[in-house]
Amino acid sequence: MVNRRRFGLAAGLALSVPAAAARAQAPASSGASAPAREPAADPRPLVRPVPLVFDRLRPADLGLVVNLRDPYSVAVGAYYAQQRGIRPQQVLRVELPTRPVLSPEEFEPLRRAIDQHFDLRTQALALAWSAPHAVACNAITAAVTLGFDGALCARSCGPSRVSLYANSASARPYSDYRMRLSMLLAARSVDAARALIDRGVAADGSLAGSGTEPVDALFVRTAPGPRSVRSALYPPQRTLSRPAVRLRQVDAAEAAAAARAVLMSVGTVRLDALAGAGWVPGALADHLTSFGGNLKDPHDQSTVLDWIEAGVTATHGSVSEPCNHLHKFPQPQWLLGHYLQGSTAIEAYWKSVLWPQQSLFVGEPLAAPFARIDRP
Repeated sequence: MVNRRRFGLAAGLALSVPAAAARAQAPASSGASAPAREPAADPRPLVRPVPLVFDRLRPADLGLVVNLRDPYSVAVGAYYAQQRGIRPQQVLRVELPTRPVLSPEEFEPLRRAIDQHFDLRTQALALAWSAPHAVACNAITAAVTLGFDGALCARSCGPSRVSLYANSASARPYSDYRMRLSMLLAARSVDAARALIDRGVAADGSLAGSGTEPVDALFVRTAPGPRSVRSALYPPQRTLSRPAVRLRQVDAAEAAAAARAVLMSVGTVRLDALAGAGWVPGALADHLTSFGGNLKDPHDQSTVLDWIEAGVTATHGSVSEPCNHLHKFPQPQWLLGHYLQGSTAIEAYWKSVLWPQQSLFVGEPLAAPFARIDRP
């Protein structure tokens, strides 16, 4: 069923971005003042309003990739196929190294196998593993979707490829842009991955009906600095009646005390108490820090796996130093605006990032709590 509802926030909302915030580039994990270097011009600025969205991805649009060398991947892939009704012809089985980071040469057979196995009907992919998470300095989800960009590794704080799919109305990313979206079904154990999948399935349509208990979209204020640049894009506080969502700008203590959070956007190194918030099925959450998607190298930052362990259903993190480009992290208004219109988690997250080459998208791709679901 096509979703033709329009929400006041979801279409037409855009805030101006202070010029200093748009220019600032500093390591997202740093507290140092940011050098003022102008990023490359982008023809579609971050303040562009959210368009109307009239459809979303379904299980029939999704391919599943399983690594036969990885017992986690085999088990999680089988469970996901069962829970989402993925047909055998939608599953690609490969043999990949299980190291966290692939070389471009090791990635090339995976790219060829995906191109050969999936046809024009497959618009997105679920990658059923936790490792590998990167191809050199690129996130594996980006390398699969956009192709590998080796030049970025010499200038990881510089501009990267622009996603034409960002903030678009498209419900057919591969048909429209030759972008087969991908998301990692990653967790710290098979049981945790099964719980993640269950949350995604339980989310579908759960917040779309009338009389639904309100949920909170939380935009967390942090101390001024490189990681707080997204605060310029936080929407004003308001309460939507349908769907019943409260948009709240809060401090960390208020965010940690939330009982029914559906979204959290924050700039911080570690989650700490934020992980204790009450998450509804389908919740999205991410933090602006340098290595949230780096699951290999030792560092003191929380990662996407911490969000999944806390109970969120999808998240985002950078696999290599992005600096604090607004273009490289989810634009909170775009993320929320697309999700509220019934988009899936994979669509909402991919539509929220203009330069996603270093972006690792993790979670259950098809979760759609605001979608109208046809019940049998």
